[in-house]
Amino acid sequence: MSRVRPTVSVIIPNYNYDKTLRACLESVYAQTLAPLDVVVVDDASTDRSREVAREFPCVLVARPDNGGVSAARNLGASTARGEIFFFLDSDIALEPDAIENAVDLLLGEPETGCVHGIVAPEPLFDDGPVEVYHCLHAHFWRRRSAGLVGTAFFAMAAIERRVFEEVGPFDENLRDSEDVEYSDRLAVTHRIRLTPKVAGRHDDVDRFVPMLAEQYRRSQLLIPVAAVERRRGGGLRANPTRGVLAAALVPATLPLAFVSLWLLAVPLACALAFAVADPQLSRFVAGRKGVAFLVWFTGVHFAVHLALVLGALHGGVRWVLDPGFGPSVRGRDRAAAAMPS
Repeated sequence: MSRVRPTVSVIIPNYNYDKTLRACLESVYAQTLAPLDVVVVDDASTDRSREVAREFPCVLVARPDNGGVSAARNLGASTARGEIFFFLDSDIALEPDAIENAVDLLLGEPETGCVHGIVAPEPLFDDGPVEVYHCLHAHFWRRRSAGLVGTAFFAMAAIERRVFEEVGPFDENLRDSEDVEYSDRLAVTHRIRLTPKVAGRHDDVDRFVPMLAEQYRRSQLLIPVAAVERRRGGGLRANPTRGVLAAALVPATLPLAFVSLWLLAVPLACALAFAVADPQLSRFVAGRKGVAFLVWFTGVHFAVHLALVLGALHGGVRWVLDPGFGPSVRGRDRAAAAMPS
């Protein structure tokens, strides 16, 4: 990559986000560093997403079928012309200097292969307390982790084209946790930086049950991806392990109450342990929204943890029983082992 400012391609995978796509594209075309091209890969949307994209001078790549975010990003990368790829999810609107800051960080740190950003604590469109919960938590744990990290999240991330080509494409067998699997390959040869200088507002899920269903679905790939990682313990953690364990122990110890009502104290103690497991997060939420909201936030956070634990357990069972579930590397390894020497 040349020392002068390189050209940038913004790659936006999209599936049924006509609500936010216009705000996303408006933010891209308002950047202090204008991109060379903007590629929107529409992954067989059934809403007005393609009509919205056509309102802008972007390249619209329309997939005939839904292949998932990994396939959409790979297709966008094969279409883009820039020296740097800036991957951006279609439900995020960037701050005006996000792309410029990302490029300057890559130029200033040649050993860094990827720079990714932090979502704001306020949602792009405020649709209620569930969405506020999600944005507060997502902002907090990323901001706390800022610096050199082991995981890149490609919802808002810049990576040099040459680095992307060296590491290889996203695993198209993964519709979730694809960032974690990709980061495992990327971190072998390059540093990853998480920075508040690359920022944007995210429009997240705004209803309680769909949020839990989304968390349950996404967590199913946690164990399969972790099982093939070459690094151990190098990734980002959204939640402290002690909080996850405390949440899991609440339903696990509830049957003790059938032995003796006094033993109900055990799950209650686990619930209390969960509530105080992340004091920095509690102070952050209370400081922004007040103590009453913190109480509500903690209850929702507990439900999310249960969904994550149950989803991870389900995914672990699927990983054992279904050879086609999880990262593609598993299938490649099995095929290689089956070949005659």
